Amino acid sequence: MIPRLLQSDIINALRHFPIVAILGPRQVGKTTLALYIAEQIDRPTTYLDLELDSDLAKLENAELYLSRQQGRLVLIDEIQRRPNLFPLLRGLVDRRIRDGDKTAQFLILGSASRDLLQQSSESLAGRIAYLNLDPFSFLELQRCEKDFDYQRLWLRGGFPGSYLAPDDVISWQWRGNFIATYLERDIPQLGPRLPAERMQRLWRMLAHGQGELLNISRLAASLGVSGHTVRHYLDILTDLYMVRQLPPWSGNSRKRLTKSPKVYVRDSGLLHRLANIQDLETLLGHPLCGASWEGFVIENLLHHMPDGWTSCYYRTSAQAEIDLILAGPAGQTIAIEIKRTLSPRIGKGFRLGCEDIGATHRYYVIPEGESFPLSPDTEALTLADLIQRLADEWQPAR
Repeated sequence: MIPRLLQSDIINALRHFPIVAILGPRQVGKTTLALYIAEQIDRPTTYLDLELDSDLAKLENAELYLSRQQGRLVLIDEIQRRPNLFPLLRGLVDRRIRDGDKTAQFLILGSASRDLLQQSSESLAGRIAYLNLDPFSFLELQRCEKDFDYQRLWLRGGFPGSYLAPDDVISWQWRGNFIATYLERDIPQLGPRLPAERMQRLWRMLAHGQGELLNISRLAASLGVSGHTVRHYLDILTDLYMVRQLPPWSGNSRKRLTKSPKVYVRDSGLLHRLANIQDLETLLGHPLCGASWEGFVIENLLHHMPDGWTSCYYRTSAQAEIDLILAGPAGQTIAIEIKRTLSPRIGKGFRLGCEDIGATHRYYVIPEGESFPLSPDTEALTLADLIQRLADEWQPAR
C-alpha cells in the first residue's frame, strides 16, 4: 500500500534537488517506498543498508565508492548511523552540479529526526528536500479499502505490520516485538546507553498519562532520576517519532495560560500495547478510551495538516480549553474540540477559548454519523469530513 500523493512529491523532489530525504519511524515502509520509487523513475540504482556490515564495509573509503556511482541514484538506508557522510555528500553533489549534472543523486532514508536534521541542515542546506512518511492514516485507508473500519485502525495503530496482521493476536505480538526492538537496539544505536527497563517504565507512564500536561518533576520522582534525565529520555522518544509534544498556545492573552506541552504516544496501537489494552471491547470500557481517541484524532489531523501550518493547544488556569488549534499562513485559526460522542454540546471553556484566540473556524470532532451545525459558528464534523477539509480546502495548490 503506497501513498500516491507522497509518491508524486518524492518524484517531483528528485527532479529538483540533488538529495532527497524520506524521514519516519522504523517499520513504517520507507525502504519499500524508496525502492518502488526507484523502479518508477527507471534509473540505475545502488542500494546501501547501513545496518548491514557488508554495506558499511563498502563505505570504508566512502568518497571513492560514492564517486564511482555517477549517473546512478544511490539509496542510503538508516543514514543516521553514519552522520559523517553528510559533508561528503555535499562535496559530491556540488562537484556534479558544477559539471552540469543537476539530477537527483542520493535518496536517503532516516529513522531519527533530530540527528538527521541537525547534521544535514548544517551540511546540505539548499541541496536537500525532506519528506515524511508516517504510519497509515485514516484518509489513506478510507480511500483504498472498500470496507474500511476506523476502529481497527484506532485499536491496532497505523504501522503496516500491526494494521495488516491477519488477526488481533498477531498484531498484538508485532507491537510487543516492535517496542522491545526499540528499547534493546534502536535507542542504544543513537549513542546514549539508556537502561531499557527505565525507558520502558517512562514510555508506559506516558501511555497511562496520554494527553496530559508534561510534569517533569513527577516523572523524575517516579523513575528515581533527575529532571534533566527525564527530559533527555523524552526528547529521544520524540526524535524517534514515538512521542509527540504538543505545545501550548502562546498568543497575547490577559488570562493565565498553561505553559507545559501536552504529551501523546503518537501511534494508538503502541499506546494500547503499552497500556495493556488488547481488544476493542476492553478499549471502549477503559479509562484511557477518551484520551486514546483524542490522540488518534490529533495524529490523523496533523498527518494531513497543510504546509506552513502550525499546531498547539489552549488551556487556562480556569480550565478553559481547546484540544487542538491549527494556525494557517493566511490568518486561519481553527479551533478543534475532540469528543467521542455523537451528540456533543458546546462547552463554556471552548467558547471562551475561541474568543481569546480569535478562532476563524470552530469544530467538534465526532467519531461517525453525519456532520451537522452545533451553532451558527460551530460545526460538528466527523473525523473523515474534517480530514477531507484539511486535505482539500486548505491544502495549497500543487
